[in-house]
Amino acid sequence: MSSDVDHQVCGMSLAIDVVGGKWKLHLMWVLGEGPQRFGNIRRLLAGVSEKVLTENLRHLEAAGVVRREIFPEIPPRVEYSLTPLGETLRDALAPLEAWGDRHRAVLV
Repeated sequence: MSSDVDHQVCGMSLAIDVVGGKWKLHLMWVLGEGPQRFGNIRRLLAGVSEKVLTENLRHLEAAGVVRREIFPEIPPRVEYSLTPLGETLRDALAPLEAWGDRHRAVLV
C-alpha cells in the first residue's frame, strides 16, 4: 500500500509522517516550552547529533509545524518555535504524554 493511499484512509498516517522517528516528538516537547536556539535544543536532547537534529528540524519546518526565525544581528541568531499548526499538534500529543506518565511504572 503506498503512503498516498494510507493518507486517504487514515489521518493517523499523516500525523506519523510528521512526528515519526526517534527525535521529532522530543523536539515538539522542547519547542512547546517556547522558542529555542539550536544549541539549547541540542543540550536539552542529549544524544542527538547535530546532523540528525538539523534534519529533523528541517522536516518539521517543511511540514509547517516549526518556524525557523533568523534575526538580523551580528552574529545572526536563529530561533525555532512551534507554528499555530504545531501548537495544535502539541495539544493533540498531550494525551499521549499523559498516558506515558500514567503507565510509566509498567513501561519502564
